[in-house]
Amino acid sequence: MTHRICLLRGVNVGGVKVPMAELKAIAAEAGFADPRTLLASGNLVVEGDAAPDVAAEKLEAGIEAHFGRRIEVVVRTPEQWAGLIAANPFPEQAAENGSKLLVMIMKDAIKPGALESLRALAAGEEQVEAAGGDLFFWHPDGIGRSKMAEKALPRLIGLGTGRNWNTVLKLADMVGLKT
Repeated sequence: MTHRICLLRGVNVGGVKVPMAELKAIAAEAGFADPRTLLASGNLVVEGDAAPDVAAEKLEAGIEAHFGRRIEVVVRTPEQWAGLIAANPFPEQAAENGSKLLVMIMKDAIKPGALESLRALAAGEEQVEAAGGDLFFWHPDGIGRSKMAEKALPRLIGLGTGRNWNTVLKLADMVGLKT
């Protein structure tokens, strides 16, 4: 068995509550071993051999059965996660302040024209780049006031879920990747 990094989209914000203990139970019921969570924001690491899309479907079905609502799940293998880390177009900024680098891990392909639209919204030193099928956002003044971040919604960019660089590295540690 190998690890799977599972990211729930939009939980424990905006009234969508998914207690991490219940998420671990759902993962175990779906056939995954050793479910572990990171923070209370929908980060789950499990052991299993299911392909990422199959693992996502199993977790989405279990979550919907348990909570009565569909929550999108993005799943990556450790190899895919290592590729995401290697693809980071902002390594200096990540080293400077990982909380200001946001990675939008995409479930769907990035929509055509999304990058150009986001760049038009960037203020000050904000930057966005696509790499390895994901979007990397540098918000030197923080994400809270960013118009670019505010508009980075599925209808513009495609479906994904955001994690800051610090969380990306903690998840890497959880699956034994050296960063």
